[in-house]
Amino acid sequence: MENASETTDPTCPICGRPIPKDAPQSHHHLVPRLKGGTHGETILLHHICHKEIHATLSEAELARVYNTPDALLTHPRIARFARWVAKRPPDFLSRSEGKRRPRR
Repeated sequence: MENASETTDPTCPICGRPIPKDAPQSHHHLVPRLKGGTHGETILLHHICHKEIHATLSEAELARVYNTPDALLTHPRIARFARWVAKRPPDFLSRSEGKRRPRR
């Protein structure tokens, strides 16, 4: 019988919460494919964290400036979101808070 302390779920690099197998999750391309990124350049995130990244930043911003987890966390809205969602259970899923970034 497997003990919960013996299993290690991956950790979301945005919110720091574990990502259980049954939690909504997705892979984020650090450099968007439209901007030259490849499948090998992905990180596993909670789905809600991934949605917030794309609700906040354009593909160009992601490719040019916010192409690492640490860089993403320097963006004020992403940092604020990460602090907020870190207090939620690992399987928490909700609509992204706030308005989407304006389309250009």
